[in-house]
Amino acid sequence: MSDPLKVAVAGLGNVGVGVVKILEEHKEMIKDRAGREIQITAVSARSKTADRGVDLSPYTWVDNAADMADLDNVDIVVELIGGEEGIAFTLSKNALKNKKSLVTANKAMVAHHGALLADMAQENDVAMRYEAAVAGGIPIIKAIGEGLAANKLSQVYGIMNGTTNYMLTHMEQRGLTYDEILDEVTELGYLEADPALDLDGIDAAHKLAILSSVAFGTKTDFDNVYIEGIRKIQGIDIENSKEMGLKIKLLGMTKYENGTLSQRVHPVMIDRDLPIASVNDGFNALVVDGDYIDRTFYQGRGAGEGPTASAVVADLIDIARNHTGAAFFKPASKLVEASPVSINQRRGEYYVRILADNNTGVLADITNELKSAGVSVNDMKQKTASNDGRVYIIITTHETTETALKDAVNRIDELSVVLEPTMSIRIEKL
Repeated sequence: MSDPLKVAVAGLGNVGVGVVKILEEHKEMIKDRAGREIQITAVSARSKTADRGVDLSPYTWVDNAADMADLDNVDIVVELIGGEEGIAFTLSKNALKNKKSLVTANKAMVAHHGALLADMAQENDVAMRYEAAVAGGIPIIKAIGEGLAANKLSQVYGIMNGTTNYMLTHMEQRGLTYDEILDEVTELGYLEADPALDLDGIDAAHKLAILSSVAFGTKTDFDNVYIEGIRKIQGIDIENSKEMGLKIKLLGMTKYENGTLSQRVHPVMIDRDLPIASVNDGFNALVVDGDYIDRTFYQGRGAGEGPTASAVVADLIDIARNHTGAAFFKPASKLVEASPVSINQRRGEYYVRILADNNTGVLADITNELKSAGVSVNDMKQKTASNDGRVYIIITTHETTETALKDAVNRIDELSVVLEPTMSIRIEKL
């Protein structure tokens, strides 16, 4: 059996502690599966004295995580610090430069710098692995890059943020308002340290940018992901979607065709009978379309100590088995710079919610603005919003363009009877 694989773990939050637990508790099983022992030799975190519930005394403590890249008794650096730049990025680059393989759960870093890191890994003949950066316990990177490697893939979409999926689930099932469910997830500790990462769709967008590169062999291009979060969704929207036989989900969607790449994260209304529509609470789910496999579906826990640490250790086992191929499953020099597709090029149906004074002629005024913008109405209904004369006007459109819909919304919002910015949600036929 080969010599032990020596690992340095930078970052001892929930995931880092989970990695330590798995490697110690499953030591013999992992040794058998990997063909060699995987040993932690060094660890680093902000506080040396914090009680993390695991014994760290057998490992060398490193005060400055960046120094781990220079240690002789380290073959792999596991970066679990997080953050697009800073010490996490410095450590990752230094590790690869010093011919040490890199395993990371850092979605922001890979989304922004994946192509650069992949190139450094290839140049120094070491591995770069990041399964834990996307969808926690779902091995979606391996599934796409290895299990579906015989296929030309056309589309990947799914639920990529467990916190917002939990929020939308409980707004529907328990009738909670957005503010009520936001208070709950804050109290439960589900939100990222910066809540905007979850609520504004940025976390899901990081993951989507990575999946695009894995699926299509394109350079990571986070800057051209269209991003929209869930802050504007109200109970009335969820109620209306139910009546329409639809369900609201925050989806990430990426599609590659003829050298063009469409990447978008935003709320959608989808058919309630779709498998992905029934994925609730903190679960993630991904759908992958390919020419020979048609459609595959994956579901599992998207975050947390156990699922994410499991993905980190799986990457370590792969490297122990000498599975050290290209980070994005093709040579870094051959990653394609795709032409981005603007959200304005979307065609489809839309749901529109307007809050207005219940004045005579209000429906006619709104219909005229839609007609002027070239938007055709499929259905329109009026619902009482309160007992003070305000009404919700709910519209679904026939297929139209994003540009025309935006023009219509701008026109409607200029009407004196409209009381707040108009809300629209894209209806997706998946």
